[in-house]
Amino acid sequence: MITFPVIPEDEMVRRLAHPGRKIRMVLDTDTYNEIDDQFAVAYALASGDKMEVEAFYAAPFFNELSTGQADGMEKSYQELLKILRIMRREDIPVFRGSTSYMSGLDVPVDSEAAHDLIARAMASDPNDPLYVVAIGAITNVASALAMEPRIAERIVVVWLGGNALHWPDTREFNLQQDLHASRLVLDCGVPLVLVPCLGVATHLQTSLSELRDYVKGQGELGDYLYETYERCTDDHFAYSRVIWDIAVIAWINNPEWCWSGIVHSPHLSEDMRWSMNVHRHFIRCVHYIRRDEVFRDLFRKIAAYTAG
Repeated sequence: MITFPVIPEDEMVRRLAHPGRKIRMVLDTDTYNEIDDQFAVAYALASGDKMEVEAFYAAPFFNELSTGQADGMEKSYQELLKILRIMRREDIPVFRGSTSYMSGLDVPVDSEAAHDLIARAMASDPNDPLYVVAIGAITNVASALAMEPRIAERIVVVWLGGNALHWPDTREFNLQQDLHASRLVLDCGVPLVLVPCLGVATHLQTSLSELRDYVKGQGELGDYLYETYERCTDDHFAYSRVIWDIAVIAWINNPEWCWSGIVHSPHLSEDMRWSMNVHRHFIRCVHYIRRDEVFRDLFRKIAAYTAG
């Protein structure tokens, strides 16, 4: 049984407030899984006035684009290296993450990413926490917490995971891949900003024509993002797609674009449903995203980054 530090309620509320300043962060991403991670990586690096990305972690995933969790993680690792080359940011370290999901709440998966997270977190001042921004299965982050529970006092996790708290179920890709890791992060008492998918991040839809107008032609980066989107379907007529992962970056950039509130951490059932318990610790949960402001900021920053 892992024992985690208990953060007093008033201190938890303080840590869950938007930082209101430039933050240090690491980005944990299953970059090859979908087309949205590429946009999120670019958005984070182009938002240097709001965040300093210290490291990237490749997260595992398993779907039709991979042969298993290890293959998904390795493909994400290679995709991260590619994006950093395009953005000329090869100075930022990239670490391989978990090659499997957790087999139990107290069974972490050893990885370079988990060890780097522990080292960075333990070197952080609790009053200046490391922001751990996660846009995939939460295995790397949960494993680090299980290996060194004290980091819960030195980090804030911002995770795109699950569906809106009012949704009939929370069978969402990031959350359901690793039930044990998802439960650990929700249960352990680490400061958590949760950005749900269906019902919240679903506002972040864009189209090929919009990207043609505002992203294509913005250097190698803009063309790469445009081409990545273009390949996602054979028929773009009246088609739009959600760029889910930029939601977490948007909250850091400006909380007024991502309306949120303090709620009790939901309990995650075996059949992937939320239930609420007023005796559980607090988290922050986003409940609405102002789509236009987020994309306006993203497009302007891509243009400014490539021009600079």
